[in-house]
Amino acid sequence: LLAVTVNSFTETIRQPIYGILILVTVGLLVFNVGIAGYTLEDDNKLLKDLGLSTLLLSGLFISAFSASGILSQEIENKTVLTVVSKPISRPVFLLGKFAGLAGALAVAFYLCGIVFLLTMRHQVLERSTQEFDLPVIIFGTTALLLTLLIAAFCNYLYDMQFTSTAVALSVPLMTLALLLVALIGKDWKIQEFGKDFIDGQLIGATVLVFGMVMILTAVAVAVSTRLGQVMTLTLCTVVMLVGLVSDAMFGQYRETSALAQLAYWISPNLAFLWVTDALTQDNHITLYYVILGLGYAGLIVLAWLFLGIALFQKREVG
Repeated sequence: LLAVTVNSFTETIRQPIYGILILVTVGLLVFNVGIAGYTLEDDNKLLKDLGLSTLLLSGLFISAFSASGILSQEIENKTVLTVVSKPISRPVFLLGKFAGLAGALAVAFYLCGIVFLLTMRHQVLERSTQEFDLPVIIFGTTALLLTLLIAAFCNYLYDMQFTSTAVALSVPLMTLALLLVALIGKDWKIQEFGKDFIDGQLIGATVLVFGMVMILTAVAVAVSTRLGQVMTLTLCTVVMLVGLVSDAMFGQYRETSALAQLAYWISPNLAFLWVTDALTQDNHITLYYVILGLGYAGLIVLAWLFLGIALFQKREVG
C-alpha cells in the first residue's frame, strides 16, 4: 500500500496538467481581488465567496484530470497488469492510488490556500485613496518567481522534472512568504501574528471545502476504474452540483414523494460543507461543526471508495 501510494503521489505531481491547474488557480485567486470590487456592499465578503469557489473548482479539475492520468490510462495501456499480477490485491491497489492522489491534492490545496489567505490580507481596494499591500505583493511574487526560476534552472542544467521540482520548492517558499506577511503589517512594522487576515472562521470554511475536494477525489478514483477522462470530469461535476442543491431539489419534497426521499438519501448533501453564507453573514462556525462536517465527508469518501473497489474487482485489465 505504501509503495502504491508513493508512486501515485509522484505520478500525480509530475503531470504537467497538475502544475498548470495550480498556476491557473493562483492567477484566478489574484484576479478575484479585482473582480470583487464591483459590489454595492462589502466587497471583501464577495472576495471570500469567490476565493472558496475557486478552490473548490480547482480541486474538481485537478482530481478529475489526475485520477484519469494515474488510473484509467494505466488500465487502458495495460500497465496495471504488472502490479496486479504481483501479490497486490485490487482493493489495496485502488486505495493506494486514492491515498497518493489525495496527498497530491492536499499539497495543491495548501499552496492555493496560502494564496487565498494572501488575497484576504490584501483585500479589495474599494477607494482610490487605498494603497496596495506591498508586503503581500513583494513576498508572494518573490516566492512564486523564485520557485519557477529555480525549477527551470534545475530542469535545464540537471534534467530534473520541472513540475515536481517546482512543487517541492513552492511549499517552503510560499509558507515562508505567508509567515512574513503575517508578521509584517502594511506599514512594514512588526505586528501580532496574522491579526488582520488569519482567523479560525476562514480557516474552518477552507478546511470544509477541502472535505468536498476529498469527496470529489474519491468519486474521480471510483469512476476512473471504468470511464475515461471526459466522463470522469462530467460525473464529478454532476455529483458536485447535485450535492450542492440536494436540499432544494430533493430535501423539500422528501415528505411527499418517496422518489425524492430516496434521491435525498443517495445524493451527498454538500451544503453541509459549503458554509460561505454563514461566513459572509458572520454566523459562527464552530470547531465541533468542522469536525462533524469532516466526519460526514469521510463517510462519503469511504462509500465511493467501496463502490470503486466493487467496480474495479470485475474490470478486465488483460
